[in-house]
Amino acid sequence: MPHDFSAERPYYTFDSYIKRAFGRKLYRLALSAGTTCPNRDGTAGAGGCIFCAGGAGAFAQSPQLPVAEQIERAKARVSAKLRRAADGPSYIAYFQSYTGTYAPLPRLRALFTEAVMHPDIAALSVATRPDCLDEQRVSLLESLSRIRPVWVELGLQSANDGTARLCNRAYPTELFTAAAARLRLRGLPVVAHVILGLPGETRADMLATVDYLNRLRVDGVKFHLLHVLRGAQLARMPYTALTMDEYIGHLIACLRRLSPRIVVHRITGDGPKSDLLAPLWSADKKRVLNAIHQRLRAEGAYQGMDYTPV
Repeated sequence: MPHDFSAERPYYTFDSYIKRAFGRKLYRLALSAGTTCPNRDGTAGAGGCIFCAGGAGAFAQSPQLPVAEQIERAKARVSAKLRRAADGPSYIAYFQSYTGTYAPLPRLRALFTEAVMHPDIAALSVATRPDCLDEQRVSLLESLSRIRPVWVELGLQSANDGTARLCNRAYPTELFTAAAARLRLRGLPVVAHVILGLPGETRADMLATVDYLNRLRVDGVKFHLLHVLRGAQLARMPYTALTMDEYIGHLIACLRRLSPRIVVHRITGDGPKSDLLAPLWSADKKRVLNAIHQRLRAEGAYQGMDYTPV
C-alpha cells in the first residue's frame, strides 16, 4: 500500500502499481471479443447508455481477426511507446469494447485462453457489466487467473441510481455491489469506471460515488470526463459540457476523498477525435494531464488527504 505521496506522485498511479507487481512497465493492447451489450439488444435495455457511441472500443482491433493476430497488430500500434524490449511478457490483453463477458461461455473460454497463453501477454483485463457476470463466467476468469493475473473492469459511472436511470445504465447499483463482492471472493481485482460531469450530478454526488467505492474496497478506479460523441444519445440532448477548470476541480476533490490503497488507472479519458463534439478542450490530452498535475502541485493535494477509513 503506498503512503509516500508527493508533489511528483500525488496519487497511486497504474504505472506505479504495475512496476511493483511485475517489475517493469506493461502496455495495454486493445482487443475485441466481438461482443455486443445487453443494454443494446433488448436483454437489459435498448439504445445503450446515453454517452455510448461505440462501446468504448474505438481503439480496439477488429473482432474478425484471431486473437493472436489482434495482439500482433495491437503491438505494432503501441510500438512507438516502447523504450526498449523488456525481459519477459510486456503486454496486457485488454478486452475493452462493449461488454467483454456477453458471449457464449465456450467462445469466451477460447478467446481469453488464447490471450493469456500468448508468450507476450503478462495479464488479462476484461471490461464488462455486473449483470453479465454469472457464476460460470466468474469461474472462468478465476481459472484464467491461475495462468496470468486477471482483473475485471466494471462500468459503474455513478453510484446514484437516479443518475443511472437518466443515463440509461439499465442496472441498479446493488447489482454492482453484488458483482464486486462475488469477484472479490474469487480473488479477482475489481476496477470501477466513474464518469465525472454526468447530467444533473453535483460534486456531492461525485464524492458520494467515491465514498461508495471506498466502502466496497475496490482495487482500482478509472476516472473519465463525460464526452459528447457523434452518434450517442447525449448528442441529441440538452447538455452543457464541463470546462477544463470544472473537470479538474471535481477530479481533485475525488482524488482527495479516495482511499490511498485504490489504484488510479486513469484520471481522464479520450474519445475518438473524429466523433468528439464536446468538450473540444479534451482532445489535447497532454495539455489536460499537465494542467491536472500542475493544479495538484499548486494546491498541495494528494490522494486520500480527505479520506476517512471505513
